[in-house]
Amino acid sequence: MASVSGQSTTRVVMLGLGDELFAVDAAAVREILDPVPVTRVPGARDFAPGVINVRGSVIPLADLRVRFGMTAAAATADTRFLVLEIAMEGDPSPMVAGIVADKVYEVTEIEIPSPDATPRVGMSWPADMVAGIALWKGDFVVVPNFTAILN
Repeated sequence: MASVSGQSTTRVVMLGLGDELFAVDAAAVREILDPVPVTRVPGARDFAPGVINVRGSVIPLADLRVRFGMTAAAATADTRFLVLEIAMEGDPSPMVAGIVADKVYEVTEIEIPSPDATPRVGMSWPADMVAGIALWKGDFVVVPNFTAILN
């Protein structure tokens, strides 16, 4: 966290899923890739149906659209895979996983309110999957809780 003009800010990667904006902690993003072939895993959950090969490493891939109850979408020229390192509760080493984004906008700094400040009324997603709601260029941005999403 940095302090800019007395406000606490976090460096994030802004991405889009449908009409929704999401902010992912930039420190958790290992890399951003053009889509690569996905190998389906029999019996896998709907939101994480397969794995990808990233320079010889097998990485599970999660589709946040499906996890957040949106309709799955075909890849476009803007689709990207983000490879993340996520600290999981009770595990000393971070989990490496990929997520699908309809579009990656930019790396920027935003002020993220505490989870207690996140409104629970009117949200269409399970509250445990949202770490916070922030503002970016006048739009509301969802800060996902990847520990809950990928658990």
